[in-house]
Amino acid sequence: MPEQTPKTLPENSRSQAVTQGVQRAPNRAMLRAVGFSDADFSKPIVGVASAHSTITPCNMGIAPLATQAEAGIRAAGGMPQMFGTITISDGISMGTEGMKYSLVSRDVIADAIETVCTGQSMDGVIAIGGCDKNMPGAMIAMARMNIPAIFVYGGTIKPGHLEGEDLTVVSAFEAVGQFSAGKIDESRLMAVERQACPGAGSCGGMFTANTMSSAFEAMGMSLMYSSTMAAEDAEKAVNTEIAGKTLVEAIRNNLCPRDIITRQSIENAVSVIMAVGGSTNAVLHFLAIAHSAGVAWTLDDFETIRARVPVFCDLKPSGRYVATDLHRAGGIPQVMKMLLEHGLLHGDCITISGQTVAELLRDIPAEPRPDQDVIRPWDKPIYPQGHLGILRGNLATEGAVAKLTGIKHRQITGPARLFESEEACLKAILANQIQPGDVLVIRYEGPKGGPGMREMLAPTSAIIGAGLGDSVGLITDGRFSGGTYGMVVGHVAPEAFVGGTIALVQEGDLITIDADARLLEVQVSEQELLQRRQNWQPPAPRYRTGVLAKYAKLVSSSSLGAVTDLGL
Repeated sequence: MPEQTPKTLPENSRSQAVTQGVQRAPNRAMLRAVGFSDADFSKPIVGVASAHSTITPCNMGIAPLATQAEAGIRAAGGMPQMFGTITISDGISMGTEGMKYSLVSRDVIADAIETVCTGQSMDGVIAIGGCDKNMPGAMIAMARMNIPAIFVYGGTIKPGHLEGEDLTVVSAFEAVGQFSAGKIDESRLMAVERQACPGAGSCGGMFTANTMSSAFEAMGMSLMYSSTMAAEDAEKAVNTEIAGKTLVEAIRNNLCPRDIITRQSIENAVSVIMAVGGSTNAVLHFLAIAHSAGVAWTLDDFETIRARVPVFCDLKPSGRYVATDLHRAGGIPQVMKMLLEHGLLHGDCITISGQTVAELLRDIPAEPRPDQDVIRPWDKPIYPQGHLGILRGNLATEGAVAKLTGIKHRQITGPARLFESEEACLKAILANQIQPGDVLVIRYEGPKGGPGMREMLAPTSAIIGAGLGDSVGLITDGRFSGGTYGMVVGHVAPEAFVGGTIALVQEGDLITIDADARLLEVQVSEQELLQRRQNWQPPAPRYRTGVLAKYAKLVSSSSLGAVTDLGL
């Protein structure tokens, strides 16, 4: 006769003596309270990580999508459990102290999703996000946990319109520069502001949010066509419900993120980023995603792909069109099919659907439709090589990141204009204190020094608005918005705070930015730099308590993805 489990157990022996049934009874009692019935306990429990927020238009449409995801999961035989994740609005925090929290939020999101899914023993997770850091944050968590997972993009915003011109949030930043330079009046500035962002969805050009959503579709962690859908269109809700069903099937098949996120699928993602002219932030985020997935990936891998993949999508910030135009023209599947046809995509990579890339693209035409010009034919690219270049030199011995396309003058050597913060630089630009030929240096804005590696959309947009985009260079150990373009170099590593050469630059030093040679140099002798280094003192940390202090202690170099769990 089997041994009977006592109804009450001594406290000191509970963990050894309780049978699984008794042990699970309290768990089941809690789950009954949130809607589980007897039949539901045999179903997979699926997390719905919702980044809904009214902080930003990027995320304000996510709540109904999360409900659609729940419906899809239930219909497929799973039990959804919804929980919230955070977001920071990059567009709203841009140019303020709050932007220091933007990159930090990527890791907070990753930690939150990992904590809930692992803490609640979930069988899978669907993450729904909008603003820039939602996507990499969710993907880092998915790669860490390696439970079946799918990402759903909250959708892109539709463009604003003013006098026949499509507007995005970047239009408003550039209008500030135009106003300061006397090129437009205040009424025009206010008209742009009022029309730039007409509703829900993430920033509409091929900025960071649309770049990352496109890359996740190419990598196989999101459904086909999902990355360029508008947030307000009905197809987005339908697609989200299908994503919920797809995830339950992946759970049944034990198809996990690390089966999908491989070196080959990351190459696919980065190839698409190059083809569409995506954000420099993708470099930072894919270094971090690869780290979490255990995939060997370095800055040099971006250079390898840049050299072989052309840019053939005419998209903002430097082009003419927005993500909804790309969607109508065939979306990311059309871009992927063109790359596949020319041997630049791994067609055998598995996707969250259970099908391979090649299977999903089988019926897509090899060339884009002739009735559109968002996606150029293969033999008529906008640029013959990719746009995201890795620069090195004595100013960036670990590397730096730049957009190499859309600039008229591909080499500049000019005197350094030093700024210890973004605010100081912007003030000088708006006061018309910057001259053609200057190279602006914004330092102590890196992952540790900022801390948080702020984006510099305000200064770069002001430069463009003032008409200096082709004649002024800018380098920083901070980041740039996906909306940035021009002769600008970010992610300079090592950063100033840890004694990188950028900390040793003095006002008036000649700096060379050479896009073709992918060179970033200060024209100062090694002996002089050594002398300056001996006299350099590291600055005191800007924060000693709270999340920014913790982040500064943990974060790695930008050349390694600014991850917070390296070597722990």
